[in-house]
Amino acid sequence: MKKVNTPKTPVPSVWDSEPQETSTQDAAPKTEHGFEPLPEDLPHPVAKKTPTMSQAQFDLEGLMTDFPTAKELERFVFDETGVVLNLKGRANKLKYQTALDVLNGDDIDPTFIGNENPYIDKADMVPIEDIKAAPSRDTVIPALEEMQNSFHTRKVPHPDKEYRAAGKKCDVTFRKYNNGLITYEILGPLDQRAHGEKIDKFGRIRPEVIKWIDPRSGEQVIQRTDGSVTPVGKNLRAMMQSMKVNNTNFWDLWIDRDIVSLTHDFQANPWVSE
Repeated sequence: MKKVNTPKTPVPSVWDSEPQETSTQDAAPKTEHGFEPLPEDLPHPVAKKTPTMSQAQFDLEGLMTDFPTAKELERFVFDETGVVLNLKGRANKLKYQTALDVLNGDDIDPTFIGNENPYIDKADMVPIEDIKAAPSRDTVIPALEEMQNSFHTRKVPHPDKEYRAAGKKCDVTFRKYNNGLITYEILGPLDQRAHGEKIDKFGRIRPEVIKWIDPRSGEQVIQRTDGSVTPVGKNLRAMMQSMKVNNTNFWDLWIDRDIVSLTHDFQANPWVSE
């Protein structure tokens, strides 16, 4: 009996740079994108519906049983909805009803909305000392509208002893007023420094408290209208006089300026700001 050889479809080589021709006589019809069309009798896939919050069927009894404390309840609501609640100290019925309303997508009183992640325990955080208000302005200083000229510098040593030893400077603005009064004001910078040490519940050493390093002084007097100088002003004036600029110094050139020299500057260059 003679064996009949059936022609085989050639297998393309992965090493060929050009695709080989293959017979398309029995190939299935394809769409314009090259995919075989689905048979008409196959069912189309149906997307699954995600249940809404109202279909989750939360109730007061379930919440009270599963979450006996306000913290646990706040964490559950946060996990389910992303809403931060402030329920500590509230009446039990009000507490659980508020949580239930959020879980069901209902509006609640904004006073119950918190602003801190319920998983963060304040006892595990390093407390930060509240920043104090800047010192008040000396009452003898005229209004800013009566200022003749001002000068800002970052070359003055920091008033904090440790920062000064490290070579840090502070921002100071000097002002001279029309009546001859000269003032200074330390503007910053504000910084934080750790104080003390304690061991937390995880056995780690952490700062006991973080305090602000606040050099702000408020505007204070250096030189009075009669030409007398305050104790701090005497030191500041001497330091600024030690900073040389050609044949003059910072104090005479930029701070204790004469109104005559200012008028001359305006005549030579009307675009100067001081």
